[in-house]
Amino acid sequence: MLSKKKKKTSSVVGLEIEGDGIAAAEVSVNGSARVEASGLIDLEPGIVAEGEVLAPEPLAEALRAVFSKNKLPKDVRLGIANQRVAVRTLRLPLIENPEELDTAVRFQAQDEIPMPIEQAVLDYQVVGRYNDDDGARRMDVVVVAARRDMLARFVDSVNGAGLNPVGFDLAAFGMIRALADRDGAEQAGSDGERPYVPATLFCHVGDVTNLAVARGSACLFTRVSPFGLDEIAADVGGEEMPREHARQWVFHAGLERPVEEIDGDPEAVTAAREAVESGAGRLVDELRLSLEYYGAQEGAQAIERIVLCGPGSTIPGLPALVQEALGQPVDAALPGALSGFDPATAARLTLPYGLALEE
Repeated sequence: MLSKKKKKTSSVVGLEIEGDGIAAAEVSVNGSARVEASGLIDLEPGIVAEGEVLAPEPLAEALRAVFSKNKLPKDVRLGIANQRVAVRTLRLPLIENPEELDTAVRFQAQDEIPMPIEQAVLDYQVVGRYNDDDGARRMDVVVVAARRDMLARFVDSVNGAGLNPVGFDLAAFGMIRALADRDGAEQAGSDGERPYVPATLFCHVGDVTNLAVARGSACLFTRVSPFGLDEIAADVGGEEMPREHARQWVFHAGLERPVEEIDGDPEAVTAAREAVESGAGRLVDELRLSLEYYGAQEGAQAIERIVLCGPGSTIPGLPALVQEALGQPVDAALPGALSGFDPATAARLTLPYGLALEE
């Protein structure tokens, strides 16, 4: 949705770059979506952190390696998720003329977006048209703004790897495209009334925690928390344990089995379980905050379920703990097109799969 206008390509690679590594998925759509090729590669600490590029040249080297090894095409659609992206929903009178709509959105965005518009790349999408209580025709428009300098570091890395960025997208939009019920109604009916469509809270737990509320495949609200799987692993492993080893302990300890049934030194197992429980509690707090913030918005639809995805969603026992804490149905979801992969790999490829899908 952001930056470069997307062009028609025969095959696009969805690309997710997080602090722990790169995930890429080439997807073709011919009646149904199919993953043609994919690739994963770990990143050394300090190259990417909290969704932002810190070292473009080492990132370019890693991109070259994963695309060469897996023979992936060079056209990529990159997902962005960090604190330097702002998303707002604007409520406007119905405007049919595209030029007038563009002017109206940019004018109102100056008051809604927490960054100077001249320093941002701005894009928007109409997500609903309806009649308000007085019968006036109105529209909801989701506006996304991202800092130009932040995007430039991604562009430098992608171009440095010899790749062609055909578009940038909010990572939350890719998450929703990968997992949302596309049969859900998003627009008003012929009478102008918006049909009732339950909203879903999607949560991708990776290097950061990416949250979005959607009706059908229309995003209504999104936020990014810097808390994620790396912080849980850091709590488990402390300063001495390598990151990958600490991550293994997160999944080994989990939240499901009694600690006395888990292999390993009892003291280490107990400490790891306590750290994972603490991390799960922080995730619950992030979800609760998002539920409360979204619920306070005018016209907010009831949220009837929560969908977890991403690497953190495969922590044993996490969905059940979140469901008990929040009193909402919780599912750990994977796209059907990734059913041929092992669960951990499928969870890692969920976002790039969604990013590769045509909007």
